[in-house]
Amino acid sequence: MSQRIRNRFGRMGVATLLALTLAAAPAALATDDIPRRPDGKPDLSGTYDIATLTPTQRPTQYGERLELTPEEAQAIADHWRTNFEKDYAPSDPNRKAPPAGGTGIYAPEFTGAAGKVGGYNAFYVDIGEGAFQLDGKYRTSIITDPSNGRYPEMSDWGKKRAEKLSHFRHENTGTAWWLDLPQGPYDDPELRPLGERCIATSGATPTLPGMYNNLKTIVQTDDVVMINIEWMHQTRVIRLDSEHEPSHLKKWGGDSIGYWDGDTLVVETKNFRGLPTRAARASEDLEVVERFSRIDKDTLLYEFTVHDPAYEEPWSGEYPWPATDARLYEYACHEGNYSFEGIMRGARVLEKDAEQTAETSGTTDKDD
Repeated sequence: MSQRIRNRFGRMGVATLLALTLAAAPAALATDDIPRRPDGKPDLSGTYDIATLTPTQRPTQYGERLELTPEEAQAIADHWRTNFEKDYAPSDPNRKAPPAGGTGIYAPEFTGAAGKVGGYNAFYVDIGEGAFQLDGKYRTSIITDPSNGRYPEMSDWGKKRAEKLSHFRHENTGTAWWLDLPQGPYDDPELRPLGERCIATSGATPTLPGMYNNLKTIVQTDDVVMINIEWMHQTRVIRLDSEHEPSHLKKWGGDSIGYWDGDTLVVETKNFRGLPTRAARASEDLEVVERFSRIDKDTLLYEFTVHDPAYEEPWSGEYPWPATDARLYEYACHEGNYSFEGIMRGARVLEKDAEQTAETSGTTDKDD
């Protein structure tokens, strides 16, 4: 018996204490009704669907409010359901072309095909049917720290880095605007973003929901925890009770090692291989700490903290991973990535058009 219990029940008889202990036993067992492996560690294995209408960043109108009322959560669900229903309606075969500039990437309301001049409609979008709950309360955002639920301000170094690399994220204006740059964003296929090249998704570490393909499959052994990510069919291998590999060995998804803190799996990831277009404005120097634990036999709690010199301070978040019976199939992006060839060919066409325009302009000036 611990000293704390002795102090609490010091004046009670042994028989009374024993009766209270036996009465409380069923409740205690119920709280630990989670699957465990033979070694006693919680079994995290399973497939989880992390789609949610709760955004990563908190909408500014909520300020520092962490929670939604049930009425607000219902209004959000109704809003998205109504807009999806509109987008599910058959398209008019006689409709006009999209407006100049298109409808915008990830249009806030799916009144037409999203993705500039035509892309995914709601049939392909799977962002869940409602906001998630923790402790019975709806949340306004996944990010919990800073207290406003939004990404921190970028550091001076991060701003300079972002400015230097901004041309790699420049919108396609229909002109070869990059010709005067020392290196254009379409000069080499390996300069394009990892997602565009079907190599890795930006929402892998930390793991954040996306517009579709939100399934995650965890397979756990005594020495390794594997997380198979549906979007890009990316696989994270987390070595348990190990050391990080040398810092010069960089990986697209970083180097992940894990250890158990009680019933919580703690995962530390660093040594990312950097690209000009890393996710969420992050740099290759970021380090991520994740915590996986079980809320119950059907739900994981996922917590994370990001440390990155690109930001003025760390940022953290949390949300549940509900189990699902859905199957995770291969996301064969490479095999069907015909658009990538179109992107590179399109850049060459724009460059040729610019050269012809320059030649014509030069001839006209000479004649004048």
